[in-house]
Amino acid sequence: MYTPTPVPTVIYSPVPPAQPEPEAQAPDAAAPLVGQEQQAAAEPEPEPEPESGGAYYPNCAAARAAGAAPLYAGDPGYRSGLDRDNDGIACERG
Repeated sequence: MYTPTPVPTVIYSPVPPAQPEPEAQAPDAAAPLVGQEQQAAAEPEPEPEPESGGAYYPNCAAARAAGAAPLYAGDPGYRSGLDRDNDGIACERG
């Protein structure tokens, strides 16, 4: 007669996933390394002064005849040679 021998019962439980090894991270670009100088941020170049628009008046009579007088500093055609009192307003008197 055959008598089976007892076999231990094995219970399998799910194995939790293995934690991945942390990867070596590149150094933060914003943090300077020891012995490294920080470079100053490049400043944008200033915008060029606007062109005078091609207007040129040889004298205040010409500016008045063109209907452009008085001329204010920054206006097309303004120049210090037309501003007698250097107040930023040229050809202000008629």
